[in-house]
Amino acid sequence: MDYQIFIFPVIIITFALIFDFYNGMNDAANAIATVVSTKVLTPLQAVTFAAFFNFVAAFLFPAAVALTIGKGLVDVRIVDNIMIMSGLIGAIVVTGGATHFGMPISASHAIIGGYVGAAFTKAGLPAIILSGFVKISIFIFVAPLLGFLFAYIFSVITLWVVKDKQPRKVDKQFRKLQLVSAAAYSLSHGSNDAQKTMGIITAILIANQFIPSDISRPPYWVILASHSMIAIGTLLGGWKVIKTLGMKMTKITPFGGFSAETSAGLTIITATILGIPVSTTHTITGAIIGVGSIKGLSAVRWGVAKNILWAWILTIPLSGFAAAVTYLISSYIVTII
Repeated sequence: MDYQIFIFPVIIITFALIFDFYNGMNDAANAIATVVSTKVLTPLQAVTFAAFFNFVAAFLFPAAVALTIGKGLVDVRIVDNIMIMSGLIGAIVVTGGATHFGMPISASHAIIGGYVGAAFTKAGLPAIILSGFVKISIFIFVAPLLGFLFAYIFSVITLWVVKDKQPRKVDKQFRKLQLVSAAAYSLSHGSNDAQKTMGIITAILIANQFIPSDISRPPYWVILASHSMIAIGTLLGGWKVIKTLGMKMTKITPFGGFSAETSAGLTIITATILGIPVSTTHTITGAIIGVGSIKGLSAVRWGVAKNILWAWILTIPLSGFAAAVTYLISSYIVTII
């Protein structure tokens, strides 16, 4: 009895933190690909820099995204330990596999796909809160478009401002400014992405009646644990992902890195304040393409972009499928024990 009441939830929370770690590892590329590719920072300096600001985000933003994930996607009345565990395993399989192969995906959509896939397998469509799922699905397309548009417009305006200045001086100035933009982007990454794990752990605590279902904010230890794990994942870094996003898709200058990070960071921070879980990967990728497009469409390696797009499209269904299989196997095991 003690095992069911205490140990099993602890095991599931551990799975949630493992996912958070992979989230930081895959999404490390989001925060540091530009500063590494422009050689503003060394890889080790960049991941340490990003990890610090990922953690600091815990103290600066409201937990609106966490509540959307914890209570706005799936009917909390049908949530149980097996369902949450299955969703997490589905997300870990997809995120871990993508990181291994150097493919930048949305870990956010992996956990959403896993969570919804397990819930659907257990209780069908009524288990899904469609308004929350639709809002997230819309932003799969809106977030990269906003990143692209803001980065393109921001780049055009900035180029006009510096058009009469010497290129060497401009480059030197933007190398310094890129530290500011990278810090802002890392803050936005930590603010939005860590809250997804916070939301899942909150759902676990509610399902096991450790906290009331009408809670307005995750417990403080959940906030700190989630931000700590995503920071550790970022610190260790997913170097294959960094190479794909920062070096293969388009050539980035300090000016371009500053424009992409600033535009993506503002988009994500706005979404965080509004309580919308967006993909930081989608947003920064759209921004990088927007910056590259300033030089002409030929400056973007569209073959690489196409592969990334396919990974985006498949993330939710693959995570949902892996979670559904895990749920069916786990439920069968429970019935025969």
